[in-house]
Order: sequence, then C-alpha cells, then structure tokens
Amino acid sequence: MGRFLAGSIAALLLVAAGLFWWQGEADRQTRPLVAQGGAKAQPPTLPGEGDPDARGAPPPGPPAAAQRTREQRRFDRYDRNRDSAITRVEMLSTRSAAFRKLDKDGNNLLSFEEWAVRTSDRFAGADANKDGKLNAAEFATTAPKPAAPRQECVCDGD
Repeated sequence: MGRFLAGSIAALLLVAAGLFWWQGEADRQTRPLVAQGGAKAQPPTLPGEGDPDARGAPPPGPPAAAQRTREQRRFDRYDRNRDSAITRVEMLSTRSAAFRKLDKDGNNLLSFEEWAVRTSDRFAGADANKDGKLNAAEFATTAPKPAAPRQECVCDGD
C-alpha cells in the first residue's frame, strides 16, 4: 500500500512540474526577451476608432464538433466503403444469412407471405397449449438457439 501511495504522489508531482514548465514556456513565447529599438522602446500605437486601416479578428474559438444524428450514425455503420452511398450488398451484409432462411423460393425478394409463414410457424410451434397466446415459458422457447460448437477436423493421414 505504501508503494502505491508513493507512486501516486510521484506521478502527481511529475504532472504538476510538467504544467509549471508548460506555463513557463507559454509565457516566454508571448513576451519578447529584448525590447526592440533600445532600452526605451515606445509601445506600438494602436489605430483609433473608425480608422479604415485597422484590421483584426476575434481570437479563434474551439472548433465546433459536428453533432451526428442517430440516423447519420446508422447510415455510417452500413456504408462500409465510405462512398456516401449504401449498396444492396452493404445493406444486406449484416442480415444475409437470416434473409436467405426466409427467402424460400431463392429469388432474392422477400414477399410478405414468405415472412408471414415463417413467423406464423414460429408462433404456432411455441404455443404449446394452443390457446393463441404465449406465456413467459412458451415465449422463452422462441429465443435463438446457441450456435453449435465447431468440430475439429480428424484427418486420416496424420
């Protein structure tokens, strides 16, 4: 415990020393080391109010962070190649296996009938008492099954 405390204090002292050094460097860079024009240099004159030659800009503030909407973030997740367009392949890439299971006729189009038959069969299979309602135990049977573990290849030549 003592070593931990000593290490923490040492780290804080190093951070504090770094901050003092950094602040000293910033002060040294903003102040000139030697006054220009001799020991009695005159400060530069500032333009008066209404002077057409006066120029200046407000100091720059921190850059504004772009607020991405939820829909923009979702779009970026699907746009895999970042070309600001989502192709069919990009859209289906996350759901292609599930889509193929639902697409019974294999025409790459999912009709309402294909979707509804699958959902209706799933509901009917879970409704054990055939009352048209799913209780908590029946609903639990609709959870996705865990993936089967991979079997190692057993080769005869080894």
